[in-house]
Amino acid sequence: MQVAATARLRLRTLTLADAGFYLAVVNTPQFLRWIGDRQIRTEAQAREALAQGPLTMQAMRGFSLYLVERSSDGAAIGMCGLIKRASLADVDLGYAYLPEFAGHGYATEAACAVLEHARARGLPRVVAITTPGNDGSDAVLRRAGMHFECMLQLSAEEAPVQLFAIALAPPQ
Repeated sequence: MQVAATARLRLRTLTLADAGFYLAVVNTPQFLRWIGDRQIRTEAQAREALAQGPLTMQAMRGFSLYLVERSSDGAAIGMCGLIKRASLADVDLGYAYLPEFAGHGYATEAACAVLEHARARGLPRVVAITTPGNDGSDAVLRRAGMHFECMLQLSAEEAPVQLFAIALAPPQ
């Protein structure tokens, strides 16, 4: 199901058929460095992660991570969407892209579309977390209108993260 579209991108819900793409994204050097190793090594594990993660969240909450496709050729380039983490009070904007699609403004374009989708759904506020030093992600969030709010410790076992936020006005 298509959720949003921009001049260059389409965002749609993920399906189990996207397992190969999901497997590729979560094993890129950038994902492993900045987000973490999810220990997903096979398409079967990717299908299970999709079923337990984005597909379940979409069914329960009406939002999740979305597949980002380039409109011009339908190429799957990344994921961007809304996540509700138990460790955060607010809904979180998350994203990850294949490295060959970095530097073209796609992440900012998709983030803006997801924030507009959140606004239309009536969410009053959206946050995002980044690992300190991930300047590229910080720049995407700032270009999408988010601002740095504070350093946050999600759990005793994890290193502190940067919390960005944006207040969303109700749709007009």
